[in-house]
Amino acid sequence: MLCTASIEDEVPRWMRDSGKGWVTAEYAMLPGSSNERVRRDHVSGGRAKEISRLIGRALRAAVNLRAMGEAMVRVDCDVIEADGGTRTAAITGGWIALHQALEDAVEREVIATNPIVDEVAALSVGIVNGEKVLDLDYSQDVGAEVDLNVVMSGRGLLVEVQGTAEGAPFTRDDLNELLDLATKGIEELHDMQRRAVYR
Repeated sequence: MLCTASIEDEVPRWMRDSGKGWVTAEYAMLPGSSNERVRRDHVSGGRAKEISRLIGRALRAAVNLRAMGEAMVRVDCDVIEADGGTRTAAITGGWIALHQALEDAVEREVIATNPIVDEVAALSVGIVNGEKVLDLDYSQDVGAEVDLNVVMSGRGLLVEVQGTAEGAPFTRDDLNELLDLATKGIEELHDMQRRAVYR
């Protein structure tokens, strides 16, 4: 996953004169990222747009938009090698790119202070062959009875949960156990994010 972020000095038209900034994201799988070549027109398809919106929502949860002034950060997440969990990797890596871009903007006096107020990271969890599994790879994802994507802040708050029973429905106890498993994994990701940006 390659994540980069760039800052623009204007917000979308519908946000002008609001006094707030904006964070948006674009997600794409590069043509050679999977076993079968991904067509370039697939980059702008429905799945890519849905994942782009998810990444943008997740990253905005970590930012005080009013503290940005009327600036916009565009985070680009390009999948180099797909093996499951690309949307969650994009959120986790996208946060690091966002933080670095905003730190650079502060140094260049484009914005007064870094408006990031929290970390945000994501992981997939699921039930595969009756077992609870963290960070599913492609082969596990394809055969999972339950597939869940969890986005969480550094304070342990849930930002987004996307879950599906691929076969039989699952119980509330299963959901709680999967969320506990995701929390443990995401806490490790937050530690890695902090080491990457606060070293």
